[in-house]
Amino acid sequence: MSNSIVLQNVRIIDPSRNLDEVGTIIVENGVILAAGKDVAGHAAPKVTKVRDCTGLVAVPGLVDARVHVGEPGGEHRETIASASRAAAAGGVTSFIMMPDTDPVIDDIALVEFVKKTARDTAVVNVYPAAAITKGLAGEEMTEIGLLREAGAVVFTDAHSGVHDTQILRRIMTYAREFGAVVSCETRDKYLGANGVMHEGLLASWLGLSGIPKEAELIPLERDLRIAALTRSHYHAAMISVPESAEAIRVARTRGAKVTCGISINNLALNENDIGEYRTFFKLYPPLRSEDDRTAMIEALADGTIDIIVSSHDPQDVDAKRLPFGEAEDGAVGLETLLAAALRLHHSGEVSLMRLIDALSTRPAQIFGLDAGTLKPGAKADIALIDLDEPWLVAKDMLLSRSKNTPFEDARMTGRAVATYVAGELVHGL
Repeated sequence: MSNSIVLQNVRIIDPSRNLDEVGTIIVENGVILAAGKDVAGHAAPKVTKVRDCTGLVAVPGLVDARVHVGEPGGEHRETIASASRAAAAGGVTSFIMMPDTDPVIDDIALVEFVKKTARDTAVVNVYPAAAITKGLAGEEMTEIGLLREAGAVVFTDAHSGVHDTQILRRIMTYAREFGAVVSCETRDKYLGANGVMHEGLLASWLGLSGIPKEAELIPLERDLRIAALTRSHYHAAMISVPESAEAIRVARTRGAKVTCGISINNLALNENDIGEYRTFFKLYPPLRSEDDRTAMIEALADGTIDIIVSSHDPQDVDAKRLPFGEAEDGAVGLETLLAAALRLHHSGEVSLMRLIDALSTRPAQIFGLDAGTLKPGAKADIALIDLDEPWLVAKDMLLSRSKNTPFEDARMTGRAVATYVAGELVHGL
């Protein structure tokens, strides 16, 4: 297949240039030659495919910064190959793979394994994250410098937290010296440890133990203080309550170099979606109240929240077909990330430019990835979107090996109709 293409009459949204206009994208040998309404002087390549994209939107391919994959050790849940196909179907051209595999990605050989497997089997760009402590145990720091040199783009213990404050300080200090980002899931080890959903009236009605907001807020505020102390780049992986957004704002006013993300689930769903103990809605962070959800949308719109992630976390049937309190946390999300986010555009709550920025340009900037832009000279990672195409999320249409989506049978408006990676069509027509 040719990786030289011309996309004509397409609405181009490129947050890296604050560009929103109808024009043409010219790609030659996988690289963008021109993208905009004025492409005069840029001749199309001789061997090329021309596509009329009237009515479609072209955006930089989405960058998902938090994807859990089973390989190695849990290939029955997800492989790098299957995750990449799911990503392509959702307009995601790059994703960061979490290190909570078996064995844990905490040494150079496993970083190399992820990179090689991705090169051999993936249709999108896969970037490895490395653990910040060996075995995710929170006790012994990994070789941050060597792992960074090997290709790890961020350091995180995935769902595990680093509860020893002195170790976390040492980690952040070392990470600063290597220009590495430390990303933590703010989850108190004790507060709400037995909780399974948001603490509130609904949890009481359902007879389920709750997770208070403070279980997220207290470790976050601690981490922000250490980030300021060490002058390192700290990324709060997923916040879910307005108090956390306010803590981020305050830390920035103090000069701390901090960024944060939010799961699409906490923007599109709330605790009421749990209904009658539906385990596909058992997530972490838990689904919060409707007031919390709307406040987080406002924090996304004003830029307090930097990025949106799918928090793609495949679980097999045996892990979900259990009583609510015993089921594993997590949901697949690569294929529904874009469509669920577009709900915020259609409702008028978040501008399309800010959404694409949070889904593509900003995560690429934070983690130093070659992605998130349609400027000339950039790699041609492009998602073509039909903003108004209606579709139904059916379990049997999901390309992920696991089917635990909270959006099963949900009606969506808007999806990626074509996905290009380095100019190669990897999804769609």
